[in-house]
Amino acid sequence: MDLLQDPFGRIHDYIRISVTDRCNLRCVYCMPEDGMEFAPHEDIMTFEEITQILKVLAPMGLRKVRLTGGEPMVRKDLDQLITMISAIDGIDDIALTTNAVFLEKKAQLLKNAGLTRINISLDSLRPDRFSMITRGGDVNKVLKGIEAAEAAGLDPIKLNVVLMKGINDDEIKDFIALTQHSPLHVRFIEYMPIGHATDSWRKSYLPLSTVLDACHEAGWEVENTPGPGGNGPSENRRLKGAKGTFGLIHPVSEHFCDNCNRLRLTADGHIKACLYWSDEYNVRKVVGDREATAAMFLKALGNKPKNHEMALALEEKAQSHTPTVRRMSQIGG
Repeated sequence: MDLLQDPFGRIHDYIRISVTDRCNLRCVYCMPEDGMEFAPHEDIMTFEEITQILKVLAPMGLRKVRLTGGEPMVRKDLDQLITMISAIDGIDDIALTTNAVFLEKKAQLLKNAGLTRINISLDSLRPDRFSMITRGGDVNKVLKGIEAAEAAGLDPIKLNVVLMKGINDDEIKDFIALTQHSPLHVRFIEYMPIGHATDSWRKSYLPLSTVLDACHEAGWEVENTPGPGGNGPSENRRLKGAKGTFGLIHPVSEHFCDNCNRLRLTADGHIKACLYWSDEYNVRKVVGDREATAAMFLKALGNKPKNHEMALALEEKAQSHTPTVRRMSQIGG
């Protein structure tokens, strides 16, 4: 079968699959406080449909799968899906992105099912601020989830921090300090305009040069280091002598599209070859037909633009394509 390759020669060996558009939190950058319309349960892909799709993609070069949401752990029996995926020949890396609220009780179960590694969204270490950003979340549950992930042997454990000006940028040093004595990998992510390129987003956006400025102010000696767990978009650093690392993911100020190797599959079965643009392809209607499924993914890749243009949204300039109106929770984080 043909490889998952786009017109610019980029090979795609990685897919992010949303298993639900629902979430137990309401993070300010991910979804509005009110008015979200969630897909009916019958519109959400079944585990069997997801597995059938992956069985088509693995012979085409797919090697890595990341399960996302919404919050994937609100999906019942997620460990069963992980078991099903781990049995597919060619898939050698299964990851999860979660807010970790439910992780304390499920980390070992997911590891036993075949989960390889985990990313945990954590935008503040301060209980009151975490509650504000997530609109009601309890940071202590997340911290217990991190401990459970370590105890279960999930490795690496990455903490995703979306930096927002005037909201959590004064915690940069606190997050980096976590890496000094623990093998955690903190990743600072620029706030993206997914579904809401508004003035509010522009006022909250912060370039990641701020992170290195904070290190300089603290007097820390920083060195470059290889990233844990793959060839992702993070530029990785380590404090000299630290057990963990921190990374910079800057999709807005310095896009990394030239090395993009990922596809996305929404919870309702639409292929997105690029996170930012509106182009989608409904693969669910052909699940069960191997040739049609493969052709649908190749069509999506054949129309994938060379890059997104988030920086133009920041400058309020015209763009070459139509940005998505879906929020991050509807696409898959």
